[in-house]
Amino acid sequence: MKKKTKAAASGTAKRRKGAAAARKPGPGRTGSKGAGSKGTGSKGAGTKAVGTGASTRGAVASGDKSTIRRLRAQLARAQARIEELQASAETDFLLGILNRRGFERELVRSLSFIKRYQASGALIVLDVDRLKPINDAFGHAAGDEVLKKIVAAISDQVRASDVVGRLGGDEFAVLLWNLSETDARAKAAALEDAIDRLTFVFRDSRVSAGASAGVAILTAHSDIDRVLDEADRAMYVRKAQRRHES
Repeated sequence: MKKKTKAAASGTAKRRKGAAAARKPGPGRTGSKGAGSKGTGSKGAGTKAVGTGASTRGAVASGDKSTIRRLRAQLARAQARIEELQASAETDFLLGILNRRGFERELVRSLSFIKRYQASGALIVLDVDRLKPINDAFGHAAGDEVLKKIVAAISDQVRASDVVGRLGGDEFAVLLWNLSETDARAKAAALEDAIDRLTFVFRDSRVSAGASAGVAILTAHSDIDRVLDEADRAMYVRKAQRRHES
């Protein structure tokens, strides 16, 4: 009986010892290492998240640059279109010179320059003498041809720095820089002579137009309304004088 009891006790002890050995972690499987391995896995996941964020920011930055380039290109096209529309709004479509709006803008700019730098200049207003009879007799196409040749004659008489414009109908204006009053009046006479010498043939009829010129001198005290009115009144005085001379 005692032998059986000892044997049972010995078996129980062996089973307890085996269970303890089974619970004891083996090499490479320690709890700390296992936890470390798990922690390493978490660290890897964190690194992946950081890399993904940087990649996303890079993509966003690249997209922003592309958008900026596109918007700049659109802005440049819009500005070019605005300049084109402004130029067409200030240009006489028939004659290719400034219309009244464009010429007055240049005149205002010139007066500001003269006031600031004490420069000199003159405004000449020209009115075509016999355009209406030509239109009535030969049609507006003939009148348009007369106007085109008159503009060519005026342009031949002025410098590249001077400005030529059409104030409306058969009235033109020339803005001249850096000349005395005597020179300005001589230039007005030369313009009249150049236009007087033009001849046109319509339906086997030879006709001429002619023009009368009035002068206003630009000073530091001038303003746009005053100089336009002064040159216009001088032009009508000259027109009456030419009519009397003829």
